[in-house]
Amino acid sequence: MNIDSIVRKIDDFVWGPPLLILLIFSSIYLMFRLDSLPLKNLKHAFRLAFAPETKAKEAGKLSSFASLMTELAITLGIGNILGVVSAMRIGGPGALFWMIITSLMALSTKLVESTLSVKYRSSNDLGHVAGGPMYTCWRALKNKTLGTILGTIFAVFAVFASFGMGNMTQSNAISNALYYSLGIKRELTGLIVCILTILVVLGGVSAIGNVTKILIPFVGGLYLLSTFIVIACNYKNLPQALLTIFLSAFSPRSVSGGIFGTVTVSFFQSLRWGVSRGVFSHEAGLGAAGITAATADTEDYIKQGYISMTSVFLDTAVVCTCTGLAFVCSGIMCSSEIGTKENDMSLTLTIFENALGNIGKFTISICIALFAFATIIGWAYQGERAFEFLMKGKTKYNIIYRFVYGLITFVGCTFSLETIWNLADIANGLMSIPNLICVLILAPSICKEIKNYSL
Repeated sequence: MNIDSIVRKIDDFVWGPPLLILLIFSSIYLMFRLDSLPLKNLKHAFRLAFAPETKAKEAGKLSSFASLMTELAITLGIGNILGVVSAMRIGGPGALFWMIITSLMALSTKLVESTLSVKYRSSNDLGHVAGGPMYTCWRALKNKTLGTILGTIFAVFAVFASFGMGNMTQSNAISNALYYSLGIKRELTGLIVCILTILVVLGGVSAIGNVTKILIPFVGGLYLLSTFIVIACNYKNLPQALLTIFLSAFSPRSVSGGIFGTVTVSFFQSLRWGVSRGVFSHEAGLGAAGITAATADTEDYIKQGYISMTSVFLDTAVVCTCTGLAFVCSGIMCSSEIGTKENDMSLTLTIFENALGNIGKFTISICIALFAFATIIGWAYQGERAFEFLMKGKTKYNIIYRFVYGLITFVGCTFSLETIWNLADIANGLMSIPNLICVLILAPSICKEIKNYSL
């Protein structure tokens, strides 16, 4: 048995029924405790998120908008593009349905975990703000031994996740996108991305925030426009695509006919890949985004929780939905082309190339590269804060993490994509466990605060 097979088996074990039940139960339970306020107040949360920006007054902090854009930079990566295509290729078209439904429920999880991260944030030895689930566990739980253990476990998995989900999967996507569209050698791409990552990361959270708040709105708009054009070019397939996505989400048997040919997946496959790739995309339940939310220059932790919550909707209900519809409407799911593509990257590029020609292939390659780079630099901050927590708040070791993180981007460009995806999945799943245990313990008190809060 080779390393790929071993990693795949571990991934399947981690993402088995117990973890899926924990993620789904947590989001439904929190939504119930909050009387569906995340859904009821979603419109107002968007008004808060896109209100006129005010500059952060303290070093080491970001404005609420810059904090949100950094969160989106972390979540709006290849999970929204390659992750959706991968989930639907393996789990069938119904995976998109479960991705969307569970993301709506996950609004409650993101609201609670981000609110807690801002409320219980601390500071490092430079006096700069530091927060996230590791600090929530450490500061908020009454049982200090349990809090320290859970916080430490989360921080360890968050560091590993930063190298996997936040770094290698993204750099691998950049090198593949530029290789398949422009023929640029992966080693050259790795070298350039490595240098750029180190340069930005050395500038700290302010440099990261300045890059992401400009990059994300531009790239996000360009990508959504491209998906709209693909859907418009195949608009006759849209009604059947929507119907088949819904039916295949519940059917234990194959779904046959029309633009899908014959798709044979089980209900559990559809749910498993929809949930896991959805979590990979929006990250609600993982807790890592709370590290970025804690940088916001505000003392109103519930307001910032609502602002942070909007990232889940934008990420999955909007961007992932557009990706999935573009995929199924294109008709490539049942064509002979799907079997000839060596990986999800080449398959994704073909979807846009068929509708838009070479310009579509080039545009999506650039979008993937920029999305992935934004995720890399955003995750650098989250991983560094987790690493800093393990170093007991001492920042003198951060320079080591930054250089290692930058060098890892080069490694990611040359690894097997499937192995990297599976490693990232494992880190995601393990990171969510201590975070959700803490969230569920604190749920009664924090949900009461949120319900009594007047927006």
